[in-house]
Amino acid sequence: MPQVREPSIPARVVNLADVGGSNNGKTLNTEIIAKAISSLAEKGGGKLVIPPGIWLTGPIRLQSNVELHLEEGALVQFTPDFKQYPEVTFEVKGEKETRLMSPLYGENLQNIAITGRGLFDGSGDAWRPVKKSKMTAGQWKQLMASGGVVESSGDMWWPSEEARQDRRPVLMKLVNCRRVLLDSVTFQNSPMWNLNPTLCEDVTIRNVTVRNPWYSQNGDGLDLEHCRNVIVRGSRFDVGDDAICLKSGADERGRRIGAPTENVLVEDCVVYHGHGGFTIGSEMSGGVRNVRVNNCLFLGTDVGLRFKSTRGRGGVVENIYISNVRMTDIPTEAISFNMYYGGQAPLDAKGDVTARERKEVPVGEATPQFRNIYIEDVICRGARTAVLLQGLPEMPIRGIHLRNVSITSETGMIWMDAENIAFENGEIANSKGPVLSMVDTRNAVLNHLTYPAGAEVVIKAQGNKNSGIAIHNTDLKSAQKDFILTNGATAGAFQVK
Repeated sequence: MPQVREPSIPARVVNLADVGGSNNGKTLNTEIIAKAISSLAEKGGGKLVIPPGIWLTGPIRLQSNVELHLEEGALVQFTPDFKQYPEVTFEVKGEKETRLMSPLYGENLQNIAITGRGLFDGSGDAWRPVKKSKMTAGQWKQLMASGGVVESSGDMWWPSEEARQDRRPVLMKLVNCRRVLLDSVTFQNSPMWNLNPTLCEDVTIRNVTVRNPWYSQNGDGLDLEHCRNVIVRGSRFDVGDDAICLKSGADERGRRIGAPTENVLVEDCVVYHGHGGFTIGSEMSGGVRNVRVNNCLFLGTDVGLRFKSTRGRGGVVENIYISNVRMTDIPTEAISFNMYYGGQAPLDAKGDVTARERKEVPVGEATPQFRNIYIEDVICRGARTAVLLQGLPEMPIRGIHLRNVSITSETGMIWMDAENIAFENGEIANSKGPVLSMVDTRNAVLNHLTYPAGAEVVIKAQGNKNSGIAIHNTDLKSAQKDFILTNGATAGAFQVK
């Protein structure tokens, strides 16, 4: 991985309170902040210090060679007045996009930093919808009593008609920027995603805290999109959707942009609530490659390690290295590869083939691929499913290596349309069902698999395309049954040594 370059900011310092800013939480500081940033930029750059207080403002447009420094006790509160957020049109490799300006916005910049121990609040509760399914009956009743607008279907609430009509911005949008530093600041309550660097290079995100309500619709923590040379270290996430997520555009547009997210290090991070602790996809059409994840904690995330895509995306995800991950209380899968994101998966939660047809389609540029992914030294205590590998019949998931994995779960591992899989020195302590359910899996190695004595069955195989499964150093007799073969699976697919 190339060395990630941090910004170099001139020593010039301006204090917002000294140039007429008001920290009373009532006076709008948009113009004063803009003038202070422009003045620094015109002089070659410097640091704008925001001291303790509540600083109400509209969107802040960042400029090159300028650092925003929030002192401890400083709250930058972005106004919920939609009229303060003009439309902006920006380009990503020739592809234009128009949306409302983000509260923190920068385009075509270099040497920018946001530092300090203060807090940015995006007033997202004025923008975000809420799904009825995420609320208890009492919470939904309270939401209805607060006003707002309900969709005709009755299952989605908006804080206002204006919110329902507008395009929600992300809290921080950086487009085509170089040498970016986010250090120690808290970002919270975003209208949509929190942090979204796009087509950026040399990005350092260090010791930040990212928060959104658990029910926040599209309330992602960090979405790196078409970025390269990135370090995310020592940060905390507690959000309403995927926490740390790598993306590279969706479908044909993402493939036209053709800029992968690559050379990324994620280290020493903690995720509390989130749909995924660490996620790649589902928008990965430009590719994701050369990623290292190390020494992270996922505490109650819906999925632990989450890889997702679907037909139509295209793109290649490859050369991913993950180690030293600890998880607790995962409601679904500890490790998940799902090539049917958005529904229509031909397996049920038990790993059984459903009545839904598994139809093979022609391979083309719209076929997504996941390959060469290495996961080791992972502990999970409490998940519904240990490992899900769910490829496509026309494009199996390839080259997944699991080593030194110990997972306590309700159901075991499920592999479907997977190829060149290696599971070595691992423990799957599932409470019911097969330790491993496989459907049309080819060229796999199980070496030193351990499981609870008395398990129902070690391996349940379905389908007539299972082949080349080598089982080494594994006791198949401690279970009630060693194999169950159904739907055309044969004993000849397995070699036990």
